[in-house]
Amino acid sequence: MIDLLSGLSPAWPVLIAGVLCAVMPWHYARKALMILAPLAAGLFWFLTPQTGVFGVFEAAGFTFETYRFDPLSRIWGLVFILAAFLNGLYALHERDRMSDTAALLYTGAGIGAVFAGDFLTLFFFWELTAITSVFLVWAGRNPSAFRAGHRYLAIHVLSGVLLLGGAILYANHSGSWQFNAVDVNAPGGLLILLAFGIKAAFPLLHNWLQDAYPKSTAVGAVVLSAFTTKLAIYALARGFAGLEPLIWVGAIMTAFPVFYAVIENDLRKVLAYSLNNQLGFMVAGIGVGTALGLNGAAAHAFVHIIYKGLLFMTMGAVLMRTGSTKATDLGGLYKSMPLTALFCLIGAGAISAFPLMSGFVAKALTISAVAQSGQTIPFLILVFASAGVLEHSGIKIPYFAFFAHDAKKRVKEAPANMLLAMGLAAFLCIYLGVNYGALYDLLPFSMEAYQPYSLDHIVGQMQLLLAALFAFTFLVRFKLYPAEVPGVNLDTDWFYRKAGNNFVRWSWKMFDRMMGALGHVRGRIRARLGDRLFNVFSPAGAFSRDIPSGLLAIWTSVLLGIVLLIAYLA
Repeated sequence: MIDLLSGLSPAWPVLIAGVLCAVMPWHYARKALMILAPLAAGLFWFLTPQTGVFGVFEAAGFTFETYRFDPLSRIWGLVFILAAFLNGLYALHERDRMSDTAALLYTGAGIGAVFAGDFLTLFFFWELTAITSVFLVWAGRNPSAFRAGHRYLAIHVLSGVLLLGGAILYANHSGSWQFNAVDVNAPGGLLILLAFGIKAAFPLLHNWLQDAYPKSTAVGAVVLSAFTTKLAIYALARGFAGLEPLIWVGAIMTAFPVFYAVIENDLRKVLAYSLNNQLGFMVAGIGVGTALGLNGAAAHAFVHIIYKGLLFMTMGAVLMRTGSTKATDLGGLYKSMPLTALFCLIGAGAISAFPLMSGFVAKALTISAVAQSGQTIPFLILVFASAGVLEHSGIKIPYFAFFAHDAKKRVKEAPANMLLAMGLAAFLCIYLGVNYGALYDLLPFSMEAYQPYSLDHIVGQMQLLLAALFAFTFLVRFKLYPAEVPGVNLDTDWFYRKAGNNFVRWSWKMFDRMMGALGHVRGRIRARLGDRLFNVFSPAGAFSRDIPSGLLAIWTSVLLGIVLLIAYLA
């Protein structure tokens, strides 16, 4: 039995549970599946005895490798399974079959993609993540969520099309469909990179994230935050490690969201921008491509899934109890939601990389790798962005939600299952920061020689954090901090919200006018032609005047000619 399970991908129990959820009418049975499926996936992961490729089969002349278990896929698979369990626990109170089904299928697709050993298997699960995750956006069940879901689905299906097209070209060039390191200069290589870049929310390709995540349900945003973008980071680490331009792409990703997050009123959208920022650190580490850089990307992805999920959980609890996550509507919630506020502070400390928190031991690897690569400007950008993280996620989220001005909202604390999920995530944020060896042992490369708690690193990070705290306090105290005001802030979505929308409206008006003009011309032509025909063929027309017998004689002659012709041919 153990030998049988050791060759099966951990994705299958989750996917099967998702299919069962779709047809199962009993609420408690569905919730049991959401807890048991990740546990079964974890058992499959644990029973895999060694690295290797399992679940291989051939079909239509192609070889499919459904379960590649190696040091890189191992850590991503484990954190996806862990996130699935926390998400299932967090969603126990929700009675939504569509959301339960989508969450399990989406999770299973993400796990399946991480363990895919060939491009065709990767493509199948890549597209399945897009098709299933969109239902978590549509679960918001309002016009805004439906529109955002359509845009989300379109961009992710495009990513899959680019991946398939690039894979076909690349396989024809290389003679193999195996998913390993990709030569970006080979035919199809750039298309594959672009497909990964869309899901990783590269600059100018990122706005689907801020558009969709804040419009999903409280549970949906937590689930969405875990898989899609981190799957793309895994794919980049597998396919494009050491591609130097990624260092600059990652540096830009860490910096630009800071400015949007500062002025954003919707706190879940702030977290979406913060997600962009954190992905940038991972992309930069992949661009360095050394053992330290890849370890940094893997470690950062692992802890990020946990602490970003925790922050989305806290905002989901706030949304559930108050109906809003707008900073202008909140404040003073620590009085009625003290445990949620505490867990939010722990998540904020972890994402800000305070010592003894998980973010500290993970982010240090990436920044050290970039520094060792000699990339001075990207290194300085990453340091600046680290301070920005504290401002927009470490301070702004808990401050405006739970403290700041008192909005006089007196609500119930989050449900027990939500608190338990948040408590476990908060525990991991601290545990992995203190017992960092447990995290480092999971990384693809050995970390025996690295010590994150060196004096210079602790002092440097504390100086950075204290400076950011001082700057925030100073700006708030002297009313220089940007005011939180209701509204929609645009970045690259300007192209479809403003320019694109205006272009479509203008095009429709021009088309309407053109059709009106054509209709007018057509009417005039019809009228003139009718007048001409009437003047020629009417009884009083010119044709009738030339033939004295009139129009009747004309038709008689025509009919007689037809009869004679038929008789002759017969």
